[in-house]
Amino acid sequence: MGIHVEGLAAIVIFYVLILVVGIWAAWKNKNSGVGDDGERSESIMVGGRDIGLFVGVFTMTATWVGGGYINGTAEYVYLPDYGLAWAQAPFGYALSLVVGGLFFAKPMRTRGYVTMLDPFQQLYGKRMGGLLFIPALMGEIFWSAAILSALGATLSVIVDVNINIAVVISAMIAILYTLVGGLYSVAYTDVVQLFCIFVGLWISVPFAMTNPAVSNIGVSANEAIYQSPWLGKIEPEDKWLWMDNFCLLILGGIPWQVYFQRVLSASSATYAQVLSFLAAFGCLVMAVPSVLIGAIGASTDWNQTTYGSLPPKDKDESDMILPIVLQHLCPSYISFFGLGAVSAAVMSSADSSILSASSMFARNIYQLAFRQSASDNEIIWVMRITIFVLGAAATAMALLTGSVYGLWYLSSDLVYVIIFPQLISVLFIKGTNTYGSVAAYVVGLLLRVGGGEPYLKLPPFIYYPGWVIQERIHHLTGEVEHFVQQRFPFKSLSMVASFLANVAFSYLAKYLFESGMLSHKYDFMDAVVSKHSEEIMDKTTLVSNHNNIILSEMAPVKQVRGASLAGTFTNIITENLSDDGASSPEAFHDED
Repeated sequence: MGIHVEGLAAIVIFYVLILVVGIWAAWKNKNSGVGDDGERSESIMVGGRDIGLFVGVFTMTATWVGGGYINGTAEYVYLPDYGLAWAQAPFGYALSLVVGGLFFAKPMRTRGYVTMLDPFQQLYGKRMGGLLFIPALMGEIFWSAAILSALGATLSVIVDVNINIAVVISAMIAILYTLVGGLYSVAYTDVVQLFCIFVGLWISVPFAMTNPAVSNIGVSANEAIYQSPWLGKIEPEDKWLWMDNFCLLILGGIPWQVYFQRVLSASSATYAQVLSFLAAFGCLVMAVPSVLIGAIGASTDWNQTTYGSLPPKDKDESDMILPIVLQHLCPSYISFFGLGAVSAAVMSSADSSILSASSMFARNIYQLAFRQSASDNEIIWVMRITIFVLGAAATAMALLTGSVYGLWYLSSDLVYVIIFPQLISVLFIKGTNTYGSVAAYVVGLLLRVGGGEPYLKLPPFIYYPGWVIQERIHHLTGEVEHFVQQRFPFKSLSMVASFLANVAFSYLAKYLFESGMLSHKYDFMDAVVSKHSEEIMDKTTLVSNHNNIILSEMAPVKQVRGASLAGTFTNIITENLSDDGASSPEAFHDED
């Protein structure tokens, strides 16, 4: 099969459109959110905190509705052993945005943070912030690599171009407009990309559904025609595994910089909440065509199509069901629209992840941990270099690493197990400190990694109750692979244990030092006796009367289009006192 010239032309046009929109957004907003001091680094990271409701909803929705979201939803609906009952991403991520909007968006935006790691570094110190950066970085980079890999495979199915070329070109375009405009370019291109996803997939569905090889999906939902019903079911022995994965999606979907970058870019705390709620609805709406495409794939007699007699599940190509349906059940000119949708979904997630990771590195690692005196221009260049380096790293992983999805699964679990309980502690729990944070990190990591990871062929060394030996048959090679499946909800157990370890060890350390059972000289983390040491006070102001660290220089809030600097800080203080009763996480903790 030769290269489809029409499809290649359509993809080129789409990529040029995205690049032009990204560059235009950067030019249009080059001075937006920049105060009298001329600093632009915060504007690049959080868009000057003046992202409006329309663009904000689109960019937050597009961030979640990525290549893995639409491809993965279609795949699980199609798979005979899973079906819609196991397609948890649409509902899980929608609820994640609702929970994030209810409990996390307002305190994070009200206190004027710039990145998700700011409250950790403010309370636990720069070293602990660096440790927490590791799982956050892993999640963003492995996610970008996984979806770039999926894009390359999709392009190769429909357009028949070289996978490596497709991945490299797609990554270069996403990196280029992210380099030029930061969050503004990412947000405005997300508007175009989300529109392309919606139109491209919905145009394809009627053509695929009316193909002569496709049976009535209403019938195949409950009756076995070519395979088991696509609605699927949850077996009693799998209910705890299902709940574990669902909790991971809901709660583990919150502590990501891609989410908080949108929250912190909102023009107010209330807007941040509204963005979350509307994006949750958008995620559900955008999942509908993927569900239908998965159902169509499960209702198709593939022997009547150009695909061949064996269905995709028997060729180990279930993960490609969406592009396969577009290619073999739709006219070619329609499949190219669908391909544009997949490309848009991938780029809308890849650019967001790369920008998020580079923002955390430039601010929380480079500036706050090593170069507090760095100029604004220096921070901008560090961000640009990091965007390029991380983008190149994600591209290399997509091309060279076969287990990139396994890496992402493990890293996303670590975000849930390690970062989420610490985010709760740092925002809402009194008395936690660096000792508890370290203990929580170790406990969560040990319990999660101890459960193993089949995708990485990582065997468990902790066998939780209910574990079973499963086998996976590779249809193309005939190889039979055996692995341990942990049916016990050990991921959620690890998260809860990590949270309890933080609280318990924090209070234990506080009691030991304050009671004199341990000498003050052993407080080597400066977390109890010398709680407000120079390290923790980096970029903060100490209010001596109350021993509270007030977030002022650490996460300054720039002027927003005509608002005075004094007025901006007055509004923040007023909102803090009225909504949260404090302007920093330290206000939630016991006084020394």
